[in-house]
Amino acid sequence: MKSKNPKDLKKIYLKKIKLIKKYDEAYYDFSKPIVDDATYDNIKKEIKEIEEKYPIEINNKSLSSAVGFKPSKNFNKVKHKVPMLSLNNAFNKEDLENFEKKIANFLSLKNNSDLEYSTEPKIDGISASLFYKNGKFIQGLSRGDGVEGEDITENLKTINDIPKILKGKNIPDEIDIRGEVFIKNKDFEGLSDKFANPRNAASGSLRQKDPKKTKKIPLNFIAYTFGHSKNLNVTNQFEFLKNLKNWGFKVNKFNKLIKGVDNLVVNHFKLEQIRKEIEFDIDGIVYKINDFTLQKRLGFVANAPRWAIAHKFSSNKSISEILKIDIQVGRTGAMTPVAKIKPVNIGGVLVSNATLHNEDEIERKDIRISDTVTVERAGDVIPRVISVDLKKRNKNSKKFNFPKKCPSCGSSTVKEFNQITKRFDAVRRCINDGYTCEKMAIEKIKHFVSKEALNIDGLGKKIVENLWDLKLIRYPHDIFNLNYDKISKLDGWGSLSVANLKYSIDKKRKISLSKFIYSIGIRHIGQENAKLLSKTLKKIENFLNLGKSTRFNELSNIDGIGDTQIKSIQKFFSNNKNLIVLNELQKNLSIIPEPEISKNGILREKTFMFTGKLIGISRAEAKSLVEKNSGKIVSNVSKKLDFLIVGDKPTNRKIKDAESLNIKVISQHEFIKMLDIKDS
Repeated sequence: MKSKNPKDLKKIYLKKIKLIKKYDEAYYDFSKPIVDDATYDNIKKEIKEIEEKYPIEINNKSLSSAVGFKPSKNFNKVKHKVPMLSLNNAFNKEDLENFEKKIANFLSLKNNSDLEYSTEPKIDGISASLFYKNGKFIQGLSRGDGVEGEDITENLKTINDIPKILKGKNIPDEIDIRGEVFIKNKDFEGLSDKFANPRNAASGSLRQKDPKKTKKIPLNFIAYTFGHSKNLNVTNQFEFLKNLKNWGFKVNKFNKLIKGVDNLVVNHFKLEQIRKEIEFDIDGIVYKINDFTLQKRLGFVANAPRWAIAHKFSSNKSISEILKIDIQVGRTGAMTPVAKIKPVNIGGVLVSNATLHNEDEIERKDIRISDTVTVERAGDVIPRVISVDLKKRNKNSKKFNFPKKCPSCGSSTVKEFNQITKRFDAVRRCINDGYTCEKMAIEKIKHFVSKEALNIDGLGKKIVENLWDLKLIRYPHDIFNLNYDKISKLDGWGSLSVANLKYSIDKKRKISLSKFIYSIGIRHIGQENAKLLSKTLKKIENFLNLGKSTRFNELSNIDGIGDTQIKSIQKFFSNNKNLIVLNELQKNLSIIPEPEISKNGILREKTFMFTGKLIGISRAEAKSLVEKNSGKIVSNVSKKLDFLIVGDKPTNRKIKDAESLNIKVISQHEFIKMLDIKDS
């Protein structure tokens, strides 16, 4: 965090706190998380760092010490006898070493190796507190905000794993048993149409006002700790877990006693490898100092105990099984293999597809149908298969043979030879270059209406597919001649939504030449190349005449347009279907020359980059504003960058990289202010 200005720092801090509260409300109160665990943990970590580094500037009681979210209004609020605290997180070996070092320093221990940990898998469910008096279940509470919880006693009574009367010996006079309510993965399959993941299903079920409805849901409970107690006669955590089992509770079979950070890391790795085989979701392992006397000495800091930590699993990875391999055909004919996998929860998202990239990747990793694989999902990146567990491979499995014919149109497929690298491309492509390959045609139309091209509101990918299935579109120009009467009779469409669609389409009938060139989807012609062509050709007539002459060689004079681009344009114009599409589009569109860009605008000699979603303006429009004002857009954070403009849900890595290079990080509002125009 570079900023030392107290006002700026506090503004950043409060913004992050606001985000956390928003995420907590979605997670705890509505059982619908809106970000994955990794994003949430990262923001929490940043808040904590600000509090620790700049306590004077913040000048506030630690807001990060809040636990959970305020109890729901649907249930009576009850104060916990002992607060239900959260745990600090560890993500790697270094974090664990620091955790152990702090404990050793606090206790003045000379030998860390004597520390013994009770290690317990962290179940991804809903925390609950059960109060027993003289062995009888009296009351059950949700975590709530950690201080107050919701009285969900009647709903908890419907769970068979929760004993109404404790049995066995050594039962305390009073005890507040804590554990996790969850749904097994196999039971969730019947609920997946109603909930995003098992945790949401468990949370939603416990919040039913009618316990009879809760009883119909296959909820489970595993106990792992206690809060308040009276006359509890145990000396350590592992002994307490044995008592729980004797009293009638289920405990986790993967609980272990372990000494030494190295052994903790080995156990963490082993458990992460078999996550798929466990019948419920776990997202890490909790380590607790086993000795209760040491726990008492260590005490608490802020909202967490000093004697415990949660070692999180990689929230962006999980184990699954490949059910089948599909081949998808893109607008340029690229054939991308996609693994259909057994649905698995990764970072709060149910993943059922994972890219296999290309034919070479399948061969290199020897990926086969029915293989057990590790799937990774990082941020907004498409989930991908990163490795195969060969030990679990079926002996009768066969190598996957990549099709040599296009699965869409039956045309031959090729791997092109790259004259620069002197190698064949990894991607296999359909040789069809027009609209006679159905899958390519659909993808070309999707590209035509995409945000960076025509940017037609209300005409997303799914709607394009639906209109294709109904045979309402076959070419880009069909969009401007839609049968709106027919659309208005379809499910989900009313007169207002049809009118909005028509308005959005008509609004885009006027388009700049560069956008038009980009939108028709010529291979190797991206936005920058489209601008270079537009700047040189100036008029649509000059662009269309490329197909009627031998002027292609003239394009080689354009700085930034090389042989690859020229050959691609030549190939595009040699296809008769493409020429028909161009002719029809010209009839339906007003294609205007590119406006002259001032070299003396207010952003001259300045470079900009955007991260995160902008409010009230598209990324394409924002980039256009920069260029119209003589600024330049760059695609990477480097010393050449002057300003990083941050929108909603930015990529934190880009912000950190920019700050480390002393690049100015500004908000969308500050960017608009630079342009001296009204902020929408």
